[in-house]
Amino acid sequence: MCYVYILECSDNSLYTGWTVNIDNRLKVHNEGKASKYTRARLPVKLVYLEEYNSKIEAQKENGKLNSWQGEKKAGTYKRGARPKAEPPQ
Repeated sequence: MCYVYILECSDNSLYTGWTVNIDNRLKVHNEGKASKYTRARLPVKLVYLEEYNSKIEAQKENGKLNSWQGEKKAGTYKRGARPKAEPPQ
């Protein structure tokens, strides 16, 4: 499985990404090791998670979300268009 996620940073900005291991990815983001963007805006919290069957599908969705501006991206979970999700257990 692959996942597309949205993180809310400490400055209320949003960061999107994709991964095959969401638990590890959240850990390295909050350790400041995943990206320069989130490193400067710690802590981050998961606000959206969606599962995909393939890496290609996840990358396409991540690319689409990354092309959106802040308000449109925020609307994917804040207005209920897409659910807020917890990492899989």
